[in-house]
Amino acid sequence: MRYLNQEEFELASRFLFLSMAILVIRQDINQFKRGVFKIKEPYLELLEEMEQIATTERRALRQRMQRMQLQVVTSTKNDSFTSFLFICKGREEERNYFNPAIRKKVEIILKELMKKALSHIELPSAT
Repeated sequence: MRYLNQEEFELASRFLFLSMAILVIRQDINQFKRGVFKIKEPYLELLEEMEQIATTERRALRQRMQRMQLQVVTSTKNDSFTSFLFICKGREEERNYFNPAIRKKVEIILKELMKKALSHIELPSAT
């Protein structure tokens, strides 16, 4: 049974998957810093800009969620599925996600952040 309305669910879902994307970006930044790449700076600059955009958006989402008394927590996890508990004003709704579907949602957010970050980064002239 659905206890959250569409707006509440979309807000909490965006917060959830954006938080996962931020973790992936931070792991990638650490990999690039430790990796043996000849030219690291452009990749790090892109990832750091993506992280900045994502954390700014997540901060705004968190504020909206607090005003709406909305939270999302991990309930259970196994090899195939992860369950999340969405809580809003005392109403609870548990949703199960297929782990590859979570990965796809995070990948879509990463691509979206990449496009935004590339539009913010100033490219130097090659001449």
